[in-house]
Amino acid sequence: MSDDRSLDRSHSDPMNGDRSNDDRDSDDRNNRVAVLGGGSFGTALASIAADNGFEVRQWLRDPALVEQINLEHRNGRYLPDYAINPAVRASTAFEEVLPGAGLVLVAIPSKAFRDVVRQARPWMDASQILVSTTKGIQEEGFKLMSQILEEETGFAHIGVLSGPNLATEVAERQLTATVIASHDALTRTRVQTALGCGYFRVYASNDRYGVELGGALKNLYAIAAGMAAALGMGENTRSMLMTRALAEMSRFAVSQGANPMTFLGLAGVGDLIVTCSSSRSRNYRVGFALGEGRTLDEAVEALGQVAEGVNTVRLVRDKAREEGVYMPIAEGLYQVLFEGVPAREMARLLMRGQQSSDVEFVLSREDVQQDHRDTGGGHD
Repeated sequence: MSDDRSLDRSHSDPMNGDRSNDDRDSDDRNNRVAVLGGGSFGTALASIAADNGFEVRQWLRDPALVEQINLEHRNGRYLPDYAINPAVRASTAFEEVLPGAGLVLVAIPSKAFRDVVRQARPWMDASQILVSTTKGIQEEGFKLMSQILEEETGFAHIGVLSGPNLATEVAERQLTATVIASHDALTRTRVQTALGCGYFRVYASNDRYGVELGGALKNLYAIAAGMAAALGMGENTRSMLMTRALAEMSRFAVSQGANPMTFLGLAGVGDLIVTCSSSRSRNYRVGFALGEGRTLDEAVEALGQVAEGVNTVRLVRDKAREEGVYMPIAEGLYQVLFEGVPAREMARLLMRGQQSSDVEFVLSREDVQQDHRDTGGGHD
């Protein structure tokens, strides 16, 4: 695979004349980004990295789509109306995409995530930074995508990217922000450098599980929001739904070891608002179809793409029961999706449920001040 555009900066800098080959190899690696996945968000991120001057290689299964990206610079299946930076080069071969990449963005649906990472592993090396952009949960063992990356590779530099990022709006260069979460400072810094730009701001977090759970959990509440819209429920109702969804999300995440304060940020309430408010959201559209009276199979077939929230409803409901976490909206969604309960009946039952505290996680004034100091004053 070749690219007419040279991104090796050492050739244009006379000060690099005495540098070692190892230094040049390091520069090349830091300037290369690999994207695994040919969906809408992976394609949008590939184009951002190329816009930022990085050498970008994208792996896809479909040879026809690879050819279209390379020749026409567009993804006709998932982003048909948007141009892709011509510097993005696609391939069906891992060996043409992964070697030499310093940063690997994994944008694969959750059901295929482990299999693809396992297939790609022979062309990865431990110095690479691996970042999941997938907002889903694996059924077997209730695994998050970052945990799968750890299990399959054993690498040290692992992170997750999540936030209010509808792929079509990112492709349109609409202003937005996201969160890179990792225990590793190098991972956070490299992703901010590769993807941060004038319309895509990248904030950092060290609460990887919280950020990842926020991205996965909000999908199921987007289904509920779509149902509410189809049933003609008002703004008060939808506001209540999103607020109580946030309470459920944080309650569940704390049971899994996450920080509840993470859910006040972009990966929590930010992602929840956009996913529960937009007809561009796949999960919202599934919920809307269900609210109109369609079956789950009909709703998913009409969508034509993966809606991660459908699988997440079942997984989270079962896990919540196992852990003893009170999640009435998730329970109600399960009944609608898998037990045939009408959506309007679910709403009626939810309003008759137990009434508990509004805000469950309260910090003392001293805790707030200490957190402010720990984060450097909260500067943007």
